[in-house]
Amino acid sequence: MAPAAALAETPRELLTTAAFQTATKPRALELVAQAISASDRILAARPGDREATLQRAIAIGYRGKLTRSRSDVRASLDVFQKLAAQNPRDPETQMVIAGWHLGAVDELGGFLARTALGARVASGETALAKAVSLGGDRAFYPGLAALLQIRNDPHDIALARRWAEAAANGQTATPLDAVMKRAAQAVLPSLRANDGKAAAALARKLMPFGKLGD
Repeated sequence: MAPAAALAETPRELLTTAAFQTATKPRALELVAQAISASDRILAARPGDREATLQRAIAIGYRGKLTRSRSDVRASLDVFQKLAAQNPRDPETQMVIAGWHLGAVDELGGFLARTALGARVASGETALAKAVSLGGDRAFYPGLAALLQIRNDPHDIALARRWAEAAANGQTATPLDAVMKRAAQAVLPSLRANDGKAAAALARKLMPFGKLGD
């Protein structure tokens, strides 16, 4: 049985552990399933809860990524878009939309991602810029943006470096801010050396599930 401390973790905490602190796919999927169950319990008590709705959608998207389920991946975007429509100035929903589009293109290639899922680089880049502009001085938004940007385009070093520099000097109000601040600091030497290929390779390892083995 899971220890009591694990049962008390929030969906967000479970997903952070799954994405950044887990070494195997089975364990990551176990944590994602726990996050979905925890979100469902919250939503049963508080229908429409924004945090639980968002984290459940992220978990479904993560499950789709790990199991290569296009239906899960697509279902997560529908929720992200609904939340963004409710609050267009929410940086977190803009960031998950950016990650969805750019992640799909990275995994499937532009043509297949567009035809199979409706993912587009331009949509991802637009949402990414919005997320950073709305995210204030927190490290999370420019940090993740820097990783996504250099992975998406290893030749566009200037933008990724600007965002990584901002993240390295950003505030760490949450565990995710701390994770992304460290990630930004890790890729900065390559970006400052104008080595986009090395920065992109490292960015892949610092992204969610970048440390997974079999």
